[in-house]
Amino acid sequence: MNKSAWKRAGVALTAVAVVTGVAGCQDGGDAKGAAPATPEAQSHGDVTKVIQAAYEKTSAAKAAKVKMTMTMEGLGSESGTIEMTGVQGWDPAVMDITMKGSMLSAGGPDAPQQMRMIMLDQVMYMDMGAKQAAEMDGKRWMKLDMKAAADASGDKALRKQMTGGLDNMNQDPAQQLALLLDSPDLKHVGAEKINGMETEHYKGTLTLEQMLKANESSKLLSKKDHDELLATMKKTGLKGYDTEFWVTEDGYPARMDIGMTMAEGTMQIRADYTDYGTKSAVQAPPAKDTVDLFEMMKDFGKEPGQG
Repeated sequence: MNKSAWKRAGVALTAVAVVTGVAGCQDGGDAKGAAPATPEAQSHGDVTKVIQAAYEKTSAAKAAKVKMTMTMEGLGSESGTIEMTGVQGWDPAVMDITMKGSMLSAGGPDAPQQMRMIMLDQVMYMDMGAKQAAEMDGKRWMKLDMKAAADASGDKALRKQMTGGLDNMNQDPAQQLALLLDSPDLKHVGAEKINGMETEHYKGTLTLEQMLKANESSKLLSKKDHDELLATMKKTGLKGYDTEFWVTEDGYPARMDIGMTMAEGTMQIRADYTDYGTKSAVQAPPAKDTVDLFEMMKDFGKEPGQG
Protein backbone atom coordinates (compact mmCIF):
# COMPACT_ATOMS: atom_id res chain seq x y z
CA MET A 1 0.00 0.00 0.00
CA ASN A 2 1.44 3.37 -0.94
CA LYS A 3 2.25 6.30 1.35
CA SER A 4 -0.98 8.19 0.69
CA ALA A 5 -3.06 5.13 1.52
CA TRP A 6 -1.21 4.73 4.82
CA LYS A 7 -1.81 8.43 5.47
CA ARG A 8 -5.55 7.96 5.01
CA ALA A 9 -5.55 4.94 7.28
CA GLY A 10 -3.54 6.79 9.91
CA VAL A 11 -5.86 9.80 9.96
CA ALA A 12 -8.94 7.61 10.22
CA LEU A 13 -7.41 5.49 12.96
CA THR A 14 -6.53 8.60 14.94
CA ALA A 15 -10.18 9.60 14.97
CA VAL A 16 -11.25 6.06 15.87
CA ALA A 17 -8.69 5.81 18.66
CA VAL A 18 -9.78 9.09 20.21
CA VAL A 19 -13.47 8.20 20.22
CA THR A 20 -12.78 4.66 21.46
CA GLY A 21 -10.52 5.91 24.22
CA VAL A 22 -13.11 8.40 25.39
CA ALA A 23 -15.92 5.87 25.26
CA GLY A 24 -13.87 3.35 27.20
CA CYS A 25 -14.22 5.65 30.21
CA GLN A 26 -17.94 6.08 29.76
CA ASP A 27 -19.56 2.66 29.85
CA GLY A 28 -22.30 3.27 32.39
CA GLY A 29 -24.44 0.72 34.21
CA ASP A 30 -28.18 0.13 34.04
CA ALA A 31 -30.61 2.71 35.33
CA LYS A 32 -33.87 1.34 36.67
CA GLY A 33 -37.35 2.67 36.30
CA ALA A 34 -38.99 5.76 37.67
CA ALA A 35 -41.68 8.19 36.59
CA PRO A 36 -40.55 11.39 34.89
CA ALA A 37 -40.56 14.55 36.95
CA THR A 38 -42.19 17.79 35.88
CA PRO A 39 -40.07 20.19 33.79
CA GLU A 40 -39.97 22.64 36.71
CA ALA A 41 -38.39 20.11 39.09
CA GLN A 42 -35.19 21.38 40.67
CA SER A 43 -34.23 18.87 43.39
CA HIS A 44 -31.48 16.32 42.81
CA GLY A 45 -33.92 13.48 43.46
CA ASP A 46 -36.44 14.69 40.90
CA VAL A 47 -33.74 15.37 38.32
CA THR A 48 -32.52 11.80 38.85
CA LYS A 49 -36.02 10.55 38.08
CA VAL A 50 -36.02 12.49 34.81
CA ILE A 51 -32.72 10.89 33.82
CA GLN A 52 -33.92 7.43 34.78
CA ALA A 53 -37.04 7.82 32.65
CA ALA A 54 -35.03 9.22 29.73
CA TYR A 55 -32.60 6.31 30.05
CA GLU A 56 -35.42 3.77 29.72
CA LYS A 57 -36.91 5.43 26.63
CA THR A 58 -33.54 5.91 24.97
CA SER A 59 -32.41 2.38 25.75
CA ALA A 60 -35.61 0.96 24.28
CA ALA A 61 -35.23 3.03 21.09
CA LYS A 62 -31.97 1.16 20.28
CA ALA A 63 -30.96 3.56 17.47
CA ALA A 64 -31.10 7.15 16.28
CA LYS A 65 -29.74 9.53 13.70
CA VAL A 66 -26.79 11.51 15.01
CA LYS A 67 -24.65 14.52 14.19
CA MET A 68 -21.55 14.53 16.39
CA THR A 69 -18.76 17.10 16.47
CA MET A 70 -15.53 16.45 18.33
CA THR A 71 -13.05 19.29 18.88
CA MET A 72 -9.59 18.91 20.41
CA GLU A 73 -7.36 21.85 21.32
CA GLY A 74 -3.81 22.03 22.64
CA LEU A 75 -3.08 18.38 21.80
CA GLY A 76 -0.47 18.94 19.10
CA SER A 77 -0.97 16.93 15.92
CA GLU A 78 -4.18 15.43 17.32
CA SER A 79 -5.81 18.86 17.63
CA GLY A 80 -8.62 19.75 15.27
CA THR A 81 -12.27 19.05 14.60
CA ILE A 82 -14.09 16.08 13.17
CA GLU A 83 -17.81 15.90 12.36
CA MET A 84 -19.63 12.59 12.18
CA THR A 85 -23.11 12.30 10.66
CA GLY A 86 -25.20 9.21 10.12
CA VAL A 87 -27.01 6.42 11.98
CA GLN A 88 -25.95 4.72 15.18
CA GLY A 89 -27.39 1.86 17.16
CA TRP A 90 -26.65 0.71 20.71
CA ASP A 91 -28.43 -2.63 20.95
CA PRO A 92 -26.34 -3.97 19.31
CA ALA A 93 -23.57 -1.36 18.94
CA VAL A 94 -23.44 -0.40 15.24
CA MET A 95 -22.61 2.74 13.29
CA ASP A 96 -22.70 3.98 9.70
CA ILE A 97 -21.37 7.53 9.55
CA THR A 98 -19.57 9.98 7.30
CA MET A 99 -16.63 11.82 8.87
CA LYS A 100 -15.23 15.16 7.76
CA GLY A 101 -13.25 18.02 9.27
CA SER A 102 -9.75 19.31 9.89
CA MET A 103 -8.62 16.06 11.55
CA LEU A 104 -9.03 14.39 8.16
CA SER A 105 -7.89 17.19 5.87
CA ALA A 106 -4.79 17.96 7.99
CA GLY A 107 -3.03 15.07 6.29
CA GLY A 108 -2.18 17.21 3.26
CA PRO A 109 -3.24 17.08 -0.39
CA ASP A 110 -3.58 13.28 -0.36
CA ALA A 111 -5.87 13.30 2.68
CA PRO A 112 -9.58 12.67 2.11
CA GLN A 113 -12.08 15.50 2.49
CA GLN A 114 -14.51 13.05 4.04
CA MET A 115 -14.63 9.35 4.86
CA ARG A 116 -17.40 6.86 5.48
CA MET A 117 -16.97 4.54 8.44
CA ILE A 118 -19.00 1.46 9.38
CA MET A 119 -18.85 -0.35 12.71
CA LEU A 120 -20.47 -3.64 13.65
CA ASP A 121 -19.51 -6.86 15.41
CA GLN A 122 -16.51 -5.05 16.99
CA VAL A 123 -15.02 -4.41 13.56
CA MET A 124 -14.37 -1.06 11.85
CA TYR A 125 -14.55 -0.54 8.09
CA MET A 126 -13.20 2.71 6.58
CA ASP A 127 -13.92 3.70 2.98
CA MET A 128 -10.56 4.77 1.53
CA GLY A 129 -12.10 6.00 -1.73
CA ALA A 130 -11.99 5.02 -5.38
CA LYS A 131 -8.47 6.39 -5.96
CA GLN A 132 -6.99 4.23 -3.23
CA ALA A 133 -9.05 1.26 -4.36
CA ALA A 134 -7.31 1.44 -7.73
CA GLU A 135 -4.00 1.04 -5.90
CA MET A 136 -5.19 -1.82 -3.68
CA ASP A 137 -6.54 -4.31 -6.19
CA GLY A 138 -9.92 -2.63 -6.21
CA LYS A 139 -10.38 -2.93 -2.43
CA ARG A 140 -11.63 0.42 -1.16
CA TRP A 141 -12.54 -0.61 2.41
CA MET A 142 -9.93 -0.80 5.17
CA LYS A 143 -10.92 -3.32 7.85
CA LEU A 144 -9.77 -3.10 11.46
CA ASP A 145 -10.80 -5.82 13.89
CA MET A 146 -10.40 -4.00 17.21
CA LYS A 147 -10.97 -7.12 19.30
CA ALA A 148 -8.27 -9.03 17.43
CA ALA A 149 -5.89 -6.10 17.83
CA ALA A 150 -6.66 -5.84 21.54
CA ASP A 151 -6.23 -9.58 22.08
CA ALA A 152 -2.91 -9.53 20.26
CA SER A 153 -1.63 -6.80 22.59
CA GLY A 154 -1.53 -9.24 25.51
CA ASP A 155 -2.43 -6.38 27.87
CA LYS A 156 -5.49 -7.35 29.92
CA ALA A 157 -6.31 -3.81 31.00
CA LEU A 158 -5.90 -2.48 27.47
CA ARG A 159 -7.96 -5.33 26.01
CA LYS A 160 -10.88 -4.74 28.36
CA GLN A 161 -10.71 -0.98 27.84
CA MET A 162 -10.55 -1.21 24.05
CA THR A 163 -13.32 -3.77 23.63
CA GLY A 164 -15.50 -2.12 26.26
CA GLY A 165 -14.89 1.23 24.62
CA LEU A 166 -15.62 -0.16 21.17
CA ASP A 167 -19.03 -1.36 22.27
CA ASN A 168 -19.85 2.20 23.28
CA MET A 169 -17.61 4.27 21.02
CA ASN A 170 -20.66 5.67 19.27
CA GLN A 171 -21.39 7.58 22.47
CA ASP A 172 -24.51 5.54 23.27
CA PRO A 173 -26.83 8.21 24.74
CA ALA A 174 -28.58 5.70 27.00
CA GLN A 175 -25.31 4.75 28.69
CA GLN A 176 -24.34 8.39 29.02
CA LEU A 177 -27.59 9.01 30.91
CA ALA A 178 -26.96 6.00 33.15
CA LEU A 179 -23.46 7.17 33.95
CA LEU A 180 -24.72 10.61 34.93
CA LEU A 181 -26.74 9.09 37.75
CA ASP A 182 -23.44 8.81 39.64
CA SER A 183 -22.82 12.56 39.43
CA PRO A 184 -23.14 14.11 42.92
CA ASP A 185 -23.90 17.59 41.55
CA LEU A 186 -26.47 16.71 38.92
CA LYS A 187 -28.84 19.64 38.41
CA HIS A 188 -31.57 21.16 36.28
CA VAL A 189 -30.51 24.34 34.43
CA GLY A 190 -33.73 25.44 32.75
CA ALA A 191 -35.83 25.35 29.60
CA GLU A 192 -34.17 25.88 26.20
CA LYS A 193 -35.02 25.40 22.54
CA ILE A 194 -32.58 23.05 20.74
CA ASN A 195 -32.84 22.44 16.98
CA GLY A 196 -36.38 23.78 17.03
CA MET A 197 -37.44 21.51 19.91
CA GLU A 198 -38.54 22.52 23.39
CA THR A 199 -36.19 20.92 25.90
CA GLU A 200 -35.11 20.95 29.54
CA HIS A 201 -31.40 21.48 30.16
CA TYR A 202 -29.46 19.43 32.75
CA LYS A 203 -25.79 19.11 33.69
CA GLY A 204 -23.46 17.11 35.91
CA THR A 205 -19.78 16.33 36.47
CA LEU A 206 -17.76 13.23 37.35
CA THR A 207 -14.20 12.91 38.59
CA LEU A 208 -11.88 10.30 37.08
CA GLU A 209 -12.35 8.08 40.13
CA GLN A 210 -16.13 8.40 39.93
CA MET A 211 -16.02 7.56 36.22
CA LEU A 212 -14.12 4.35 36.86
CA LYS A 213 -16.36 3.42 39.78
CA ALA A 214 -19.41 3.77 37.52
CA ASN A 215 -17.73 1.99 34.61
CA GLU A 216 -19.06 -1.57 34.31
CA SER A 217 -16.06 -2.65 32.21
CA SER A 218 -13.59 -1.59 34.90
CA LYS A 219 -15.35 -3.83 37.43
CA LEU A 220 -14.11 -6.84 35.46
CA LEU A 221 -10.51 -5.89 36.15
CA SER A 222 -8.38 -7.19 38.99
CA LYS A 223 -7.24 -4.60 41.53
CA LYS A 224 -3.78 -4.60 39.95
CA ASP A 225 -5.15 -4.05 36.43
CA HIS A 226 -7.60 -1.44 37.71
CA ASP A 227 -4.82 0.50 39.43
CA GLU A 228 -2.66 0.31 36.29
CA LEU A 229 -5.53 1.63 34.16
CA LEU A 230 -6.16 4.46 36.64
CA ALA A 231 -2.47 5.37 36.65
CA THR A 232 -2.35 5.38 32.84
CA MET A 233 -5.40 7.64 32.62
CA LYS A 234 -3.99 9.98 35.27
CA LYS A 235 -0.86 10.43 33.16
CA THR A 236 -3.00 12.21 30.58
CA GLY A 237 -3.92 14.74 33.24
CA LEU A 238 -7.61 13.92 32.83
CA LYS A 239 -9.46 14.94 35.96
CA GLY A 240 -12.92 13.92 34.83
CA TYR A 241 -15.57 15.30 32.57
CA ASP A 242 -18.51 17.66 32.47
CA THR A 243 -21.73 16.63 30.74
CA GLU A 244 -24.71 18.72 29.70
CA PHE A 245 -27.82 17.31 28.06
CA TRP A 246 -31.16 18.53 26.81
CA VAL A 247 -34.28 16.36 27.13
CA THR A 248 -37.27 16.83 24.82
CA GLU A 249 -40.90 16.88 25.86
CA ASP A 250 -41.05 13.27 24.64
CA GLY A 251 -38.33 12.29 27.12
CA TYR A 252 -35.43 11.74 24.70
CA PRO A 253 -32.07 13.55 24.77
CA ALA A 254 -31.93 15.99 21.86
CA ARG A 255 -28.33 16.99 22.57
CA MET A 256 -25.40 15.91 24.73
CA ASP A 257 -22.24 17.95 25.35
CA ILE A 258 -19.21 16.31 26.96
CA GLY A 259 -16.17 18.32 27.96
CA MET A 260 -12.81 16.98 29.17
CA THR A 261 -9.73 18.86 30.31
CA MET A 262 -6.35 17.12 30.20
CA ALA A 263 -2.85 18.23 31.07
CA GLU A 264 -2.06 19.32 27.51
CA GLY A 265 -5.41 20.45 26.20
CA THR A 266 -9.17 19.99 26.00
CA MET A 267 -11.70 17.84 24.19
CA GLN A 268 -15.30 18.78 23.50
CA ILE A 269 -17.93 16.44 22.06
CA ARG A 270 -21.39 17.56 20.98
CA ALA A 271 -23.95 15.03 19.78
CA ASP A 272 -27.36 15.99 18.39
CA TYR A 273 -29.90 13.15 18.16
CA THR A 274 -33.10 12.78 16.12
CA ASP A 275 -35.38 10.00 14.84
CA TYR A 276 -35.08 7.70 17.84
CA GLY A 277 -36.08 4.17 16.92
CA THR A 278 -34.91 4.54 13.32
CA LYS A 279 -33.83 1.30 11.70
CA SER A 280 -30.06 0.81 11.91
CA ALA A 281 -29.65 -1.73 9.10
CA VAL A 282 -25.86 -1.47 9.07
CA GLN A 283 -24.11 -3.99 6.84
CA ALA A 284 -20.43 -4.82 6.41
CA PRO A 285 -18.88 -4.20 2.99
CA PRO A 286 -18.39 -7.34 0.82
CA ALA A 287 -15.24 -9.25 1.83
CA LYS A 288 -13.93 -8.95 -1.73
CA ASP A 289 -13.85 -5.16 -1.31
CA THR A 290 -11.94 -5.09 1.99
CA VAL A 291 -8.30 -5.24 3.05
CA ASP A 292 -7.50 -6.26 6.65
CA LEU A 293 -5.18 -3.68 8.18
CA PHE A 294 -4.29 -5.82 11.21
CA GLU A 295 -3.36 -8.82 9.04
CA MET A 296 -1.36 -6.55 6.75
CA MET A 297 0.62 -5.13 9.65
CA LYS A 298 1.35 -8.63 10.94
CA ASP A 299 2.64 -9.61 7.51
CA PHE A 300 4.89 -6.55 7.44
CA GLY A 301 6.43 -7.71 10.70
CA LYS A 302 7.53 -11.06 9.33
CA GLU A 303 11.08 -11.80 8.23
CA PRO A 304 11.69 -12.20 4.49
CA GLY A 305 10.73 -15.69 3.39
CA GLN A 306 8.32 -16.32 6.25
CA GLY A 307 4.84 -17.50 5.28
